Order: sequence, then C-alpha cells, then structure tokens
Amino acid sequence: MKIIEGGVCAPQGFTAAGIHCGIKTRKSTKKDLALIYSKVPCHAAALYTSNLVKGAPLTVTKKHISDGIAQAVVCNSGNANTCNANGIEVAEEMSQIAAEKLGISPNDMIVASTGVIGQKMNLEPVREKMGELASMLSVDGDDAAAAAIMTTDTVMKKIAVEFELGGRTCRIGGIAKGSGMIHPNFATMLVFLTTDVAISAEMLHKALSQDVKKTFNMMSVDGDTSTNDMISIMANGLAGNPEIVKERDDEFSVFMQALNTVTVKLCRDIAGDGEGATKLLECKVKGAYSPDAARTVAKSVITSELVKAAMFGADANWGRVLCAIGYSGADLDVDTIDVAFRSAAGTVEVCRDGAGVDFSEDVAKKILLEKEIEILVSLGNGDYTATAWGCDLTYDYVKINGDYRT
Repeated sequence: MKIIEGGVCAPQGFTAAGIHCGIKTRKSTKKDLALIYSKVPCHAAALYTSNLVKGAPLTVTKKHISDGIAQAVVCNSGNANTCNANGIEVAEEMSQIAAEKLGISPNDMIVASTGVIGQKMNLEPVREKMGELASMLSVDGDDAAAAAIMTTDTVMKKIAVEFELGGRTCRIGGIAKGSGMIHPNFATMLVFLTTDVAISAEMLHKALSQDVKKTFNMMSVDGDTSTNDMISIMANGLAGNPEIVKERDDEFSVFMQALNTVTVKLCRDIAGDGEGATKLLECKVKGAYSPDAARTVAKSVITSELVKAAMFGADANWGRVLCAIGYSGADLDVDTIDVAFRSAAGTVEVCRDGAGVDFSEDVAKKILLEKEIEILVSLGNGDYTATAWGCDLTYDYVKINGDYRT
C-alpha cells in the first residue's frame, strides 16, 4: 500500500472541479462550489451527524442514496442550508441543477453544504455557474474541489492510496473540510471518498460504520458537534477486482486497511487545522480493559479545554490530563496510570502509577513547543488501545468565532 497523488480523482473514472460562484458574497473570489463525478454509477454509502438539528442536504442525500447508488457529489461552502424553511427544496433543486448538467438522475446526486447556519440560500449563483463547473471536470480537479469546500480551513485536506485486491490495482481517494465546530460523533466536517474498488453498497456502509469509531468519532477541536457533517463514499468498481460482498473476505480486510489509512490522514489534517490552532495533539491510550474505555479516556483528554490551553502554552501541566481521565466516566484504577509527553524533540515521563515524577521543566517545554504533540496514557488494567486527535486552544479561536457570521 502506498500514498499517491490525485485525491478523489486518483481512482479510475473519477473527475472533479471547483469554482467561485458567489454563494456567500459576490465580492469574494474564493471557490465555493465543487463537483465530483464518476463516469459510471457507483455503489454508495454515507454517515451523518448525530446532532438532532441536521442540515437539509443530509436529509436529501440520505433519500437519494437509499438504493445504494450515486454518481456525483455537489457541495457548496459559505451557506450551510440548515434551519431554513425551504431547505429541502433548495437541496433538491441544487441536485437537479447539477444532474441536468451532468446528464444523470438527480436521485444519483449526493448534495452537501457548509457555512453559516440559518441563512437563506439563493441558488441563482449556482444556476449561473453550474454549466461552467461541469465543463471544468478533469482528473486534475481534486485541488479545486478541495478548495471549494473550505470555510475557515487554512489548508486543503486530501489524500489517495494505492493497493492490490485480487491481483488488481485499486485506489481510494478523499478530500475533507473541517476546522471548527468539531467534536466526537462528527464535526463541522465534510468528507468525500472515492474508490474504484468493486464492493457492494452494504459492505461500503459496514466499512464506514466500523472505521469512524476509530477515526472521525475520535476528533475534537472545540466540543461542538455540527449540524451538517457527513462522510460519503462512492465505489465505481472500475478496478475490476472480484466484488467484495462478505465481511469475512480477506479482501475486505485489505480494503478496511486502505480506508483507515485515508481516514486517519484526514483526521490528523482536520485536527491540526483547528480554528486558531498551532499544534496537533494526539492522545494515545493503552492498557484499557475494553475498547470503549480506551476511546472514552482518549476523547476526554483531547477534549479538555485546560489540557488544550496547557499545550498552547507548552506547559507540562500533567495534572490536567489526569483530571480529564478521572472525569471521563471510564472504570479505571487511578493508581496504575502513567502519563508522558512526546514529540520530535523527545519524550518526558511526568506521571507514574498516578503520582508525579521528577522531570526537567526545560526539557518538557522544548518537547511541547513542537507542532505535533503526543499525550501518552497507560491505564495499566487491560490490553485495549485507542487514539484521539485534537489541537491546542489559542486566542485566535475566540477571534475567529467572535465574528464568524459578520
């Protein structure tokens, strides 16, 4: 398995494009409308935010892919199309506009929106630019599509991997957006995955459902679960491998490994690009008595505002880590907990068997000044592990969100 270029356009048969149409403001020149297209219909699956307040595009997408089939994705940034009285009609119309230009059924469209909640959405800019956008579809369009789905993101998030199934070369590619309003059980996050693997819609859904427990549900930037996040995957089968139809197939395990490689990279990209963030935090828990306990502890540590603030200040305040473990709700023995901090500058042990150990504050600060910090937790009462991703909490987070809408 190897990482390759191309993002969502790396798998056979997929093209993409992005354009500025002026959904948020005509004055801006930022791309705000994206298309991803497969030249043949795909098996498809998606998962959606756990927030009871859901964006209209999610409802429409769920209906469209209820038959397990999709062929294209249309996504806008700048307006979430959420909490609008006519939101469903707007999402359906956006699907119709895109489908007409692509020559496919609107029912084969995945539709997504991200941006401000509760703002009326005018589709005239979409209608004006959709034809031009469709004509721009190309195998080199992954960067443009990735840019068009960004809101407060500062970097594009994309990856593709290549691997073999049944003697055939296969690929999975992905693009994502997400920077703020990010918390376990999804985030203000949109993830679009494409693959040329032949796999049933049922197995695609099973793969996504299993993977997100270890990846996208293990992220937190600010503790807010979004209304619009969604992860979708389209598989067009053009790689020509024998179709994966059973979980017990060896090929399904290989597919899951490839999928996880893509999703972990996107998780790290999203967490590291948290609004105002200067550091990527990765909490690795081992020695838990159950998978749920490991995940619970890792998420609690990565979500703690006091831990996040300490990491911003490069302060090895390990008591905050123990505090977050203690209120996590996991059943554990405090007297067996070890904690260490690790980065490219080295490792420093700060807690052993639930009590502090002597360490150099200067060495610790040097370690915590790096851009990527690992918080290592050993619970000492089992064999299960988990990893969660987050970022530090900075002054700029408040600045960004204090005037996000205006």
